[in-house]
Amino acid sequence: MIDALYPAARACLFRFNPETAHDITMPVLRAAEQSGLLAALSPASPAATPVELMGLTFPNRIGLAAGLDKEGNTIGALGRLGFGHVEIGTITPRPQPGNPQPRLFRLVEHKALINRMGFNNPGIDTGVENVRQTSGYKGIIGFNIGKNKVTPNENAADDYLICLRKAYPVADYIAVNLSSPNTPGLRDLQGAEASARLLETLKSEQAKLAETHGKHVPLLFKVAPDLDESHIRDLSKVFLDGGLDGLIATNTTLDRKPVASHPRASEAGGLSGMPLTAKSTEIIASFASHLGGQIPIIGVGGIFSVDDAREKIAAGASLVQIYTSFIYQGPKLVRTIAASL
Repeated sequence: MIDALYPAARACLFRFNPETAHDITMPVLRAAEQSGLLAALSPASPAATPVELMGLTFPNRIGLAAGLDKEGNTIGALGRLGFGHVEIGTITPRPQPGNPQPRLFRLVEHKALINRMGFNNPGIDTGVENVRQTSGYKGIIGFNIGKNKVTPNENAADDYLICLRKAYPVADYIAVNLSSPNTPGLRDLQGAEASARLLETLKSEQAKLAETHGKHVPLLFKVAPDLDESHIRDLSKVFLDGGLDGLIATNTTLDRKPVASHPRASEAGGLSGMPLTAKSTEIIASFASHLGGQIPIIGVGGIFSVDDAREKIAAGASLVQIYTSFIYQGPKLVRTIAASL
């Protein structure tokens, strides 16, 4: 039933600007889940072989990328739609409003989005409490963490440590966002030396937290698609030497060549969706060749079909995540990919 309703719902929501549509949709999803309506409208979860990765059991291979559920308060509803894991955030130590609106744009002809949201979120304390109150979701919950905009890069580790410590008791894994293009200077942390220092600091704290809480919560880094081969080689060595648990590839791109003809092409921010499909797959393949299977990869970027997902897996990913294609195609895509991989 929900698949039949989605085209009409999308047509209605696309009459609003993208951020307003998001702000309408998320409370509706929560209300539908709490009332039982979402369960009544949603088909049964597809049969899928669980995946063992990083010491965790993922019910299927498809997850929701960070950016949709920034507060961690809609996990149950999103799980009902078939996601085997939901990555919330990006969440920062202190609440922040993000960049001025408008900051989210649809490029419908290209099945793409441009966003410059700027880590708008309620802060780590609220995010943790929202996850604590989540019930009924049997999948994996990832916490995507970042630094506040006002925190200089030389103090970025302090922000990540705050989030790591607070999220650790409730997270199944923690993803460190080094690659959003919408926080000034953030991508500088992807430099080999900077990322090595940050990884060493966070891995040291992870070991202490594992002893305190009696569990190992995997630590992942999320990287940009705008990396050349030498940068990927250097980062791969850093990740291998530093004991990174997992890699998420990739975030949004600054490259506008695929959408150069669109009137929104000059908007600042990160481009996601179909224009990113090939680029992200190439980055996954490059990292996979350097990592040699020693660090698992979650593949993200322009997955609009089962074939797209399979290409990510063939390139070296163990799991995949979607976001923009979920907006354009709805929950049917989630179940189709989950059943097909």
